[in-house]
Amino acid sequence: MLFMAQMQVNLPPDLAPEIADKLKSDEKALSQRLQREGKWVHLWRVAGRYANVSIFDVADNDELHTLLSSLPLFPYMDINVTALARHPSAI
Repeated sequence: MLFMAQMQVNLPPDLAPEIADKLKSDEKALSQRLQREGKWVHLWRVAGRYANVSIFDVADNDELHTLLSSLPLFPYMDINVTALARHPSAI
C-alpha cells in the first residue's frame, strides 16, 4: 500500500546540540536503509521548513505505524498520513 506522510520536525530549542546531531545522524541512516529496501519510495524536503513529504510502500497501516514510530526524530514530529490509490489517468 502506498502512503504519503507529511512530517514536520519540531526540535525543542533547549535540546543539547550533541543530542540533536545524534538524532539527525541516526534518522539519516535509518531513512537511507528504508529507501534502499524500497519501503521509503520518495523523500522530498519542503523548502523553507524543517519538514518533508514522503511516499512509503508498505504492507498495511500497522507496518507504516511501526516504521514511523521507529524514526529517531518521531517524538519531535507532527505527521499527517494519507493513503494513496492509483489514479485512472496515470501512465
